[in-house]
Amino acid sequence: QVLLVESGGGLVQPGGSLRLSCAASGSIYDLATMDTMGWYRQGPGKERELVATVSDRGAINYGDSVKGRFTVSRDNAKNTVYLQMNTLKPEDTAVYYCTMARLHHDPAYWGQGTQVTVSS
Repeated sequence: QVLLVESGGGLVQPGGSLRLSCAASGSIYDLATMDTMGWYRQGPGKERELVATVSDRGAINYGDSVKGRFTVSRDNAKNTVYLQMNTLKPEDTAVYYCTMARLHHDPAYWGQGTQVTVSS
């Protein structure tokens, strides 16, 4: 089992920035097997969508709607993934979920979610 704990959400004005963090804990085997960490989000009345993922070897994938504005990174030693969100728009308002998965697989573990609200 893996536990994912997110932090860093909140209210920000359009054009602003936020940084999300997610720390993973669990068995050594599970943490080693789930080599991809990332973020998904679900906005009000919308389907859940990919934001970004990063493997333990640095392979990165972004959703089309955040390319050029969001940056995902990870610290393998701390089992922590980060999401730097810049030039935020009202349509970025969503609950953001941290995930862990095997490479090229759907997420196996989800965090509890953190709310990001972009509004003036």
